[in-house]
Amino acid sequence: MGKVAVIDYGMGNLHSVGKALEKVSQKKRIIVTSNVSDINNAERLVLPGVGAIKDCMEALSLKGLDEVVIKNSSRKPILAVCVGMQMLLEVSEENNGVNGLGILKGKVTKISNKPNIKVPHTGWNQVKQIKDHAVWNNIEDNSYFYFVHSYACMESDFAIAKTEHGMKFVSAISKDNIFAVQFHPEKSQKAGLILYENFVNWQGEV
Repeated sequence: MGKVAVIDYGMGNLHSVGKALEKVSQKKRIIVTSNVSDINNAERLVLPGVGAIKDCMEALSLKGLDEVVIKNSSRKPILAVCVGMQMLLEVSEENNGVNGLGILKGKVTKISNKPNIKVPHTGWNQVKQIKDHAVWNNIEDNSYFYFVHSYACMESDFAIAKTEHGMKFVSAISKDNIFAVQFHPEKSQKAGLILYENFVNWQGEV
């Protein structure tokens, strides 16, 4: 039975992510772990993230898992969620500037606090698919997903979905074996569960 490792570095909605994956992964073993050997031996990885990116990056580094993520980033299917997506990029302007893992090119900036635009961006919003991908299978274009964030990547060569909240931002990116989303699939009901199921069955190709 293949293993899906949810990377536990002390940050992220680990219980909800794990339970959602278990619900759609009858033929996979879901483990929530910080064990390097377990992560290296897993068939695929999930990198969650909640809160400030500085705290997430420091916690990941403190457990020595930053290099583990980088090492595995070219080897197996990886799904990054919310701040997990931002951590894959080069830099965020949050917390006066924080370097990400630099696995993908891109910058994270503050969502503009325009009149009548609430920040943080919290709640349901539509995700416009701008490129086809296997992880979108059976998910209708412009489906609603659940967001909680104040920062986002505005442009990326790897963007495969965008969302509008006062301005358009990148809500999903993908390159080779990596798929990452700004929203929370585990809070997104049916569409989120389909996305997790698609990821669990994805072989790392578009």
